[in-house]
Amino acid sequence: MAPDLTLRYASAMSSAMKSVNALQLRQCLGNVLDLLEENGAPILVKRGQRAAAVLISLKDWQQRFADKVADDARKAIVERIQQMKFLKPEHETTTEVLRRMREGK
Repeated sequence: MAPDLTLRYASAMSSAMKSVNALQLRQCLGNVLDLLEENGAPILVKRGQRAAAVLISLKDWQQRFADKVADDARKAIVERIQQMKFLKPEHETTTEVLRRMREGK
């Protein structure tokens, strides 16, 4: 995001969500965490007059990030499986290979 867009986005978000400044956060961290657990709405953390961070609930984090990591891992596994090719044995047909396996050779 361009800096100008980031500032506009942050100011729009600050009017749409609860905010707390860094000093209030240090003094009342327990209360802020309770608020996050109760309603799950993100909380904007300000440093001076500018937005510095956003606190989200654990549930939101899991939905947005942890589940994404798991999905990415699943996609990678599926891709590896799809890339695997059956290697045909040299000088034998698959029927001969199966026959040999059944016989225990």
